[in-house]
Amino acid sequence: MTDGPVLYAEPGSTRWPLLWGPAFAGIGAGVEALSGPVHTVAWLIVGIGLFGIFALWTNVRRKVYRVELTPAELRQGRETLPVKDIQQVTDVGAAPGAKILGGGWSVPRKTYEVPLRLDDGSTVLAWARDDDALKAALARLVGEVEED
Repeated sequence: MTDGPVLYAEPGSTRWPLLWGPAFAGIGAGVEALSGPVHTVAWLIVGIGLFGIFALWTNVRRKVYRVELTPAELRQGRETLPVKDIQQVTDVGAAPGAKILGGGWSVPRKTYEVPLRLDDGSTVLAWARDDDALKAALARLVGEVEED
């Protein structure tokens, strides 16, 4: 549930990995057809089983690696930060040992750090694949003007 329009979003994962299991089963059945009879039921079970595994994997990635910014909150994975708590977005250095939003030990792979200074003076690390777009959207919300 979101409060207001979504200003920036990253889904965490696309749904195309759901096709990996059925594609693997189809290729396996095709290779088997070249050498003799096809075990159709076995390949259907393999395809359905792999589909289920990748459906679980995709669902978890969509929860854990999701980024969503609304006028009221910044959601990073399973953690939500109220926008009203963010004091500064630009020219914030990443302090060693700063808390990483979303609950991980480090920012997720293929994402970039977005240091944020909070009202209490602490620094936290948000993250996004397109860090410049997230910084720009956050800067507009907290009233900062980004320099080009």
